[in-house]
Amino acid sequence: MLTFRTASADLTASDKFSEFKRGLKISIPLLLAIIPFALVLGAQAAQKGFSALEVPLLTGLNFAGGSEFAILEVWTNPPNIIMLIFITFLVNSRHLLMGASLAPYLRHLPNKTAFSALFFMCDESWALGLADAQKKQSFLGQQRAFSMMFYAGLCFALYVMWVGFTALGAVIGPVLGDINRFGFDMAFPAVFLVLLRGMWKGLRAARPWLVSLAAAALAYLYLPAGWHVPIGAVCGIASALLLTGDDA
Repeated sequence: MLTFRTASADLTASDKFSEFKRGLKISIPLLLAIIPFALVLGAQAAQKGFSALEVPLLTGLNFAGGSEFAILEVWTNPPNIIMLIFITFLVNSRHLLMGASLAPYLRHLPNKTAFSALFFMCDESWALGLADAQKKQSFLGQQRAFSMMFYAGLCFALYVMWVGFTALGAVIGPVLGDINRFGFDMAFPAVFLVLLRGMWKGLRAARPWLVSLAAAALAYLYLPAGWHVPIGAVCGIASALLLTGDDA
């Protein structure tokens, strides 16, 4: 018989800790890929002149790896603040859609709790937290399906490891030189392949993904840096709406 945890407010202290540990456990395979990815970012930041203190400030306050890599690509000394803000917004624009998909599950929570959850949201915690809630929604209802403690365990592990290992990358980067030669740059696509596999529901349901992938790839090849993210997102959403209408 299937059993599911209820909303965090209904859990005992022991149950909350169990849900938190479940989030930590689920995050382990992702951490193995994120660690080298974080080291690469920290090393690249050090090569751009960031100190070992400035790197964790960058990754801790922004906590979005894609935009952090993007701004390092265009970093100058002195930095062009307007350009950096624009690129950060452009690359992080996908978080608007991700946050909107989580909003129905967080609407009943106090603002400070919901805003904290959204601040620590990244691609990995969003995908796993949303998938976990969707599995339980038909049994518990939308508001009770989202496990805040499970999500907190995910975010805690991902945040600490990301900030910590980007700082470590800044320290050891100058010693190792170009660490991409070790193949660490493959960590990022590996993480997303794992996430996509966990959300796979068949080829028919994946058609918007394919449209988004094709649009983003073309934009990456032929448009200025950063445009592939919003273009891929918009094309994916538009195709999802059109294909859903056709299926109906």
